[in-house]
Amino acid sequence: MINKIALIGGGNIGGVLAQEIVRRRLAREVAMVDVKEPELAKGKMLDISEGSPILHSDVVASGSRDYSVISGADMVINTAGVPRTRRADGSIPTREELLKTNLAITDAVSAGIKQYCANAIILSIANPLDAIVYRLNMNLQPPRERLMGMAGVLDSARYRYFVAQEAGVSVDSVAAMVLGGHGDSMVPVRSACRIAGMPVEKFVAPEKLENIEERTRKAGGEVVKLLGVGSAFVSPAWCALEMAEAIIFDQKKILPTSVLLQGEYGVRGLFVGVPAVLGANGVEKVLEIDLTDSEQAAFMKSVTSVQGTSEEVLALLNK
Repeated sequence: MINKIALIGGGNIGGVLAQEIVRRRLAREVAMVDVKEPELAKGKMLDISEGSPILHSDVVASGSRDYSVISGADMVINTAGVPRTRRADGSIPTREELLKTNLAITDAVSAGIKQYCANAIILSIANPLDAIVYRLNMNLQPPRERLMGMAGVLDSARYRYFVAQEAGVSVDSVAAMVLGGHGDSMVPVRSACRIAGMPVEKFVAPEKLENIEERTRKAGGEVVKLLGVGSAFVSPAWCALEMAEAIIFDQKKILPTSVLLQGEYGVRGLFVGVPAVLGANGVEKVLEIDLTDSEQAAFMKSVTSVQGTSEEVLALLNK
């Protein structure tokens, strides 16, 4: 248990995070800030607080529209951003419009963190993931180990689920890793996918694996289409908590993490999903794993995509 976790954003992901933090007793206090609605964060946290006796939990839950509520937090989980949804007139924001809006939100988030909890470990979920975590780093310039993005844990969980379903085995028997950027260029690493320590090909035919890997890349969009409104929120929250618990309990757990590369994999200055050891200090070690030639090529293609997104962020600064 740590002293305080701050949640930025009171949407669906933030709500699941708050519930789980209280239920799992991960901190003495959890604070939520949401600036969009006057009383949203306060209402959600009051609702959770009123149910806490049923959970036998004394975690203090508070919410506000003002960033001062996150003062002194040891960990920040950032979910703030707007989804790409249809406007009242039927039009849909362009990718550039959405990115510009979410970068402006990220600038406000950065200011709040800098003012009230500058030394916190920051775990960002907000999309577009690669752009948001890059902008947070530009604004805050924290030590590398204290800023990371959550995407690979979710993408890997989806990969594991789809493989387990096809193989007819428990998800607990499947180990998998998805690297690279969070988008269509992500890289499900088949050579690292194991079922009870055995190569996945012993259980699933290559053509089935190709379909699974493509479904993994498109999984977020699949959920969006099925929901009709909004996007995945339970699985991203659980995956962020997997990372948070690795840090809170100093588990030294190896998880795919969007981290600032400093020469690893031949990449420097970009946030890319790679295996990392997460412990009490945050990102404690970045691991370089062996990839097949085709996986290496796919990984570098994904890096190029992340580079393009980062250049978009810089370009928008000059507009």
